[in-house]
Amino acid sequence: MKTIAVITSTRAEYGLLYPVISRFRALESEDFRCSLLVTGTHLSGRFGNTVDEIEKDGIRIDERIVCSTGSANETDIAKNISDTIEKFTACFSQNKYDAVMVLGDRYEILGVVISAVVCRTPVFHIGGGDISEGAIDDVIRHSITKMSYLHFPSNGESRQRIIQLGEDPERVFNVGSTSIDNILNENLMTKEEALESVGLSDCDFIICTYHPETIDQTGMNEVKDLVGVFSGLPLEVIVTKSNSDLGGEEINRYLDEAGKMYDNIQVYASLGRIRYLSLMKYAKCVVGNSSSGIVETPAMHIPTVNIGDRQRGRLRASSVFDCRADAESIRDTIGFALSEKGQKIARECDNPYGDGHAAERIVEKSISFLGKDIDLKKQFYNISKE
Repeated sequence: MKTIAVITSTRAEYGLLYPVISRFRALESEDFRCSLLVTGTHLSGRFGNTVDEIEKDGIRIDERIVCSTGSANETDIAKNISDTIEKFTACFSQNKYDAVMVLGDRYEILGVVISAVVCRTPVFHIGGGDISEGAIDDVIRHSITKMSYLHFPSNGESRQRIIQLGEDPERVFNVGSTSIDNILNENLMTKEEALESVGLSDCDFIICTYHPETIDQTGMNEVKDLVGVFSGLPLEVIVTKSNSDLGGEEINRYLDEAGKMYDNIQVYASLGRIRYLSLMKYAKCVVGNSSSGIVETPAMHIPTVNIGDRQRGRLRASSVFDCRADAESIRDTIGFALSEKGQKIARECDNPYGDGHAAERIVEKSISFLGKDIDLKKQFYNISKE
């Protein structure tokens, strides 16, 4: 029997993996099995116990691997990585999967991939080749690329970067983003249902996710500026909390206080995959510095206000409006996004992240490679000089 283990550690990553897991599971038989390993903030009450969302989707969880999730300082982050390496090495050594599939660029996923390499297990990587120059995710993503055997970037530019890193083009496939699969193929809630689920009646609203900038550490002054702008807006603001990056705990404490202080600000640890996408569909704009504002929001033809440098360098549509992380710039850019001109740009924009068939391509290619003898002694692919 061939086996592949899919790893999820965060709410956002699970949403992107959901269509892939579903397709793998539809192919399970006596000859093939897809195991789902859940770890990271999914299993933490501080981050909303988002493992409950996986169970609500009816997705079988094969193992829960509890690892450290503290993010108060650099030592916490290092402890998280080392704890992940130790526990996943034990898991992979025992289970002998034929491949491990991971998505993205988080530090705990780096720990998972190191474990797979130690256990001589091929890694299939989704989302390599992107750039996000304001976060340590950038170097982690490229490191994961070099430890991976099969690559599924979301766009042509990212595919070329992976090849530039020395990976054989015959193992690098531009499949698009699975987030577009979710948008085009899921039955989303109506506006009334989505708003009712967060205790609101029909209204204009924006949604926001704001994470720390982990290269140049985001100061709380920037977060306070953002909340100050929100408090003065004549519409509702639905905020999802920061992830477990360094500085995230401090941001989340302040957001909780802001939610109590201002009537138009609601704060959630997690909205869940369907509710988040449904709210995005009807929002006037999406504000923050999450990759979802770059990849998913343009596919909804909703404007994005992208704050600061966290996503600097990432391929983006014309409906993504960048601004500095200060009150004046945020206020002005939100004003433009809400204007008829900003809304028109979003309605007419083209999204560069695929056609809604990414999961189908990922699963098809993965199955075909699982049927081969995988040689982990990769040769460095040299780009010919012209």
